[in-house]
Amino acid sequence: MWALFARATLIVKLVMVMLVAASVWCWAVIIDKFVQYRRARREARIFDESFWSGEPLDGLFDQIGTNPSGQSQKIFVAGMLEWRRSHRQDGGLIAGAQARIDRSMDVAIAKEAGELQRGLPVLATVGSTAPFVGLFGTVWGIMNAFIEIAEAQNTNLAVVAPGISEALLATGLGLLAAIPAVIFYNKLSGDADRIIAGYEAFADEFATILSRQLDS
Repeated sequence: MWALFARATLIVKLVMVMLVAASVWCWAVIIDKFVQYRRARREARIFDESFWSGEPLDGLFDQIGTNPSGQSQKIFVAGMLEWRRSHRQDGGLIAGAQARIDRSMDVAIAKEAGELQRGLPVLATVGSTAPFVGLFGTVWGIMNAFIEIAEAQNTNLAVVAPGISEALLATGLGLLAAIPAVIFYNKLSGDADRIIAGYEAFADEFATILSRQLDS
């Protein structure tokens, strides 16, 4: 592999280096997302147990504080902060409290969704462009191989094969970068959607609880 790289032209070498760097970048994103999603699922499970344990919501809010670390906690805190701000000094509620609480939690969910999906466009971009970048390197390498054949005026396989093999290495690297990127992009996108759907379901349930308190 190193010999093929060393014999390649400068353009093909640059293409190969770009593809290897893109592959490393993709694997870094993949590993980071697996760790992040596992942490998010664990945090959501622990928070759900606390939320549905029967503890008063005000007590849970005071326990978490205004600067939570978990994603589910941030959504809960956003709703509780708006709930408390919607109370007047005389104990009454400011009109439109329910809509403001819903918007506050929607904003929190949008922020967490953006964090969960950060890096996924890298996988999509590499998955869609890496084969074409590798194909460009192959075309360029084959073009130079034919030029060398024409200059040598020799079509012997020993003369043709090295240049062709160098060129095809670029396509191989392009596929090596693109295939995992596409597979894990689809997998991680589905995981992110399921986590976000869980946040939205929790926000709806929490809004329903607050709505009952508002009506009473």
